[in-house]
Amino acid sequence: SSMANIKSQKKRNRQTVKRYAHNKALRSELKTREKAVLDAAEAGDAAKAVELLRDAQKRIDMAASKGVLHSNTAARRTSRLTRRVRSTVA
Repeated sequence: SSMANIKSQKKRNRQTVKRYAHNKALRSELKTREKAVLDAAEAGDAAKAVELLRDAQKRIDMAASKGVLHSNTAARRTSRLTRRVRSTVA
């Protein structure tokens, strides 16, 4: 953040840094969970894949509701994950 002179802008910068870190952590967690789902699906572990998918879906929806992800992005990711799990499980 640049050196601001105005008090409110200093606070804004602090908030932005904090929020950026938080959102980054959430996005990273989502990627990890998605990877876990795909790995389980690739391994042919249907039960585990479905369980992980449900968990990932919950987290993705939560991120969307908090504004970390756009709702369409969340829908697309969920849809793709579900499709991948279905194709490997079936």
